Formats: sequence, C-alpha cells, structure tokens
Amino acid sequence: MTETNGGTTQQPPKIRVRGLYKAFGTHQVLNGLDIDVAEQESVVVIGGSGTGKSVLLKCILGILEPDAGTIEVDGQNVVGLKGPARDELLRKFGMLFQNAALFDSLSVWENVAFALVQREKMDKKRARAAAIDKLAQVGLQETVADLYPAELSGGMKKRVGLARAIATDPEIIFFDEPTTGLDPIMGDVINDLIVSCVQELGASTLSITHDMASARKIAHRVAMLYEGKIIWQGPVAEVDTTDNPYVQQFVHGRAEGPIRMPVRQE
Repeated sequence: MTETNGGTTQQPPKIRVRGLYKAFGTHQVLNGLDIDVAEQESVVVIGGSGTGKSVLLKCILGILEPDAGTIEVDGQNVVGLKGPARDELLRKFGMLFQNAALFDSLSVWENVAFALVQREKMDKKRARAAAIDKLAQVGLQETVADLYPAELSGGMKKRVGLARAIATDPEIIFFDEPTTGLDPIMGDVINDLIVSCVQELGASTLSITHDMASARKIAHRVAMLYEGKIIWQGPVAEVDTTDNPYVQQFVHGRAEGPIRMPVRQE
C-alpha cells in the first residue's frame, strides 16, 4: 500500500527484498540479504565472483526459490508464484543477459521480437516492425534485422540483447554484466545506450557488474554484496569516497584487504 507521512505520499519500492536466504547444499550463498529498488531508480550491485549476484536476480525472477525471505514487486510478495500469476509478473521484466544469450537459430529481428510473438501473440509483420524500431534505439540499422547472431560482433550482440530487453517496454530491467567481453570504448557505448533507453522507458533497473566504469555511469545507487549480504550501499558519487574497507578494496582492485580470495595451493 502507499504510505503517507505528514501528508506526503510515498510510493513503495518497485522491488523490496528482505531477509533473503538461499543455499546450495552446505554452501550459503544469500545470507539475509536486504535491498530496495525505487521507482525509476537504477541500482547496481557490485561484488566478487561467486558472491550471489546472479542468484539474487534469479530469485526475484522466480527461476530459483529462496529458502527464506520476502521479495515484493509493487508491494506484492512474489515468492512462490506459479502459473498465470508468475507469467503476469514476468510481463513487467526485461533482461539483458551476460554475453547477450541470443538464440543462434533465430534472426536478429526474431530475437528482438521473441517475447512479442511468443508471449504477446503479435503477428510477425508488426513484430518485425517493432523490432526494427527497437534496433534503431540501440543504434542498429534495418539491414541488421535479417542477420543471424553468428554474423555479429560482440558489441552488436550486446546491442541486440539490449533491444530485446526493451522490446516489450518493461517496467523493470535487469542487466547481468552488461559490458562483459567488450573493449572499454564499446563498453562505454553500451553504458550510454543503457542510460538513454532506461530514461526513455522510465524503467526501474537492477544491474550486477564487476565493471566499476559501468557502475559509475549507469547507477543512481551502488550496493556491495559480500558473504551473502549487502554490506554497504549509497549514492554512486560516494562509492569512491566511502571509508568502507571492503568497497575500497573492490573498487580499486587491491589484493590486500579484508576480502580474501581463495587461492588453490599446489
């Protein structure tokens, strides 16, 4: 419900996660995680490999079911949703997958329009036109529409993945390592496209990344995940000035610090 405080209406977070736990066998990945994403806010979660960033996204999407905790989207607890209720929830989401994850057997426009055809039952003529419009938003010409993923460069694949993520005009977009595998210049191009597309849609976004240049450009707020919990969060402008030793070690890529990376001894 919408809360009021002194006559000021406060909207609930678009996403609200509280006390989230998820383990795989004896390995505790999420350990009481709390995080919010406000309406039209861009939150970037940083943290080392294996800290549970992707698990967080999968729990919110319902791909994984948490062991405990609540996940609210627009004030509704969505943990355990099944069938039509889950399908309706997923209509709110778009996602740019790591390495784009395009369907090799489909052309570019068919990749972009996949949800429009399969979920929205849009006819192929209209779906192709919609896909071409989205490709234009990410700087790709109509001539790309009939190519196949194998014919694209890494940067073009990312653009197509972004076009697919925004194809249904989602309210929420997840970005999973959006600049992985790209050179710094193309990475910055993708970051600029993310910012412009998200602003145009007015979407709320949750991103996970190792790339601090990407985090600094696309985030309103940064949260650091360590040992299954958010140990620090704040405006993106504060990520370089905080005295939190974990954040400082990660941001500056230092081997020495409180974060100990396991190293196999021969």
